[in-house]
Amino acid sequence: MKELLIIIPAYNEEKSIERVVNHVISDYPEYDYVVVNDGSKDNTARICRKNGYHLIDLPVNLGLAGAFQTGLKYAYRRGYQYAIQYDADGQHKVEYIDKMLVEMKKGYDIVIGSRFVEENKPHTARMFGSRIISTAIFMTTGKKLKDPTSGMRMLNRSMLKEFALNMNYGPEPDTISYLLKEGVSISEVQVEMDERIEGESYLNLVRSIKYMIHMVVSILVIQNFRKRDKRYVSGNEKERSGNA
Repeated sequence: MKELLIIIPAYNEEKSIERVVNHVISDYPEYDYVVVNDGSKDNTARICRKNGYHLIDLPVNLGLAGAFQTGLKYAYRRGYQYAIQYDADGQHKVEYIDKMLVEMKKGYDIVIGSRFVEENKPHTARMFGSRIISTAIFMTTGKKLKDPTSGMRMLNRSMLKEFALNMNYGPEPDTISYLLKEGVSISEVQVEMDERIEGESYLNLVRSIKYMIHMVVSILVIQNFRKRDKRYVSGNEKERSGNA
């Protein structure tokens, strides 16, 4: 078993899943991977089984949070030291994982693959929402995150345990903001991401606006009432959060 697991949540990604997973298998065998088929209605699961991919086949659609947590439970119970969320649509680039892992081993709990550490955000409606979320995180934590909506996030063993066992942890910016306030150490590493080639993104303009509003309200208001279950905090991370 290798030290890092690539978790690939997939929902209706029949047009891209083969290309994405084959790239990981052929070019980056130093990493383990698992596809979490999130109750897809298309041929995603059939393609994975035909190719013999490592597959967790959920019978119903749980959404990204449920699929990601399923992968994290798998990683935690199998003893992996690190795990990374990796999109099945081909936007993430596996060649940046090693760079993120090097950063992680400096002592961070979470490392985010960020598009904007060294580059400026474009002036688009979607990036306007990202700027607002970044501002909300800074207002509540005093920490600056350049790319809070990036889905390319790596977690260490301590975070694997907490995300895997706690039912209130979605892979979203409000959880990242909450953990920052709790003393969790988070870093960002510059990466590049490709545009989606096949399929359609869930986040159209209307959903993007709703998502931004939901995240901002959650970060500014709801997270203030959230309580952390210390049973799921382990090792040095628990000591840091207790002193935060």
